[in-house]
Amino acid sequence: MATIPQPTVGDWYRVPTGASFEVVAYDDDDGTIEIQYFDGTIEEWELEDWEAQWKDGALEASEAPEDWSGSVDFDPPQEDFGSDNSSSDRDLRASPLEDIERFR
Repeated sequence: MATIPQPTVGDWYRVPTGASFEVVAYDDDDGTIEIQYFDGTIEEWELEDWEAQWKDGALEASEAPEDWSGSVDFDPPQEDFGSDNSSSDRDLRASPLEDIERFR
């Protein structure tokens, strides 16, 4: 009998329909696994369901999708290389000593 892999956060798997998902949380005490499909849908499975699906051959290990950011809602960082902007972070900060009067 084939061994059933332990669900590991960050690992990707696939169901027979071809839908890929990532294990995003695993609680051994509660016996639950939280997964997130590539489209962003989140589900919680019982550990018994995980084991039953492996025994039935309904799950298989998979590589992360090439564009794994499909389920992540973020904007990529915008880098400013050699731009000609006249303002910078440095220009927006005031000097802490700018308004201090000097005593003579």
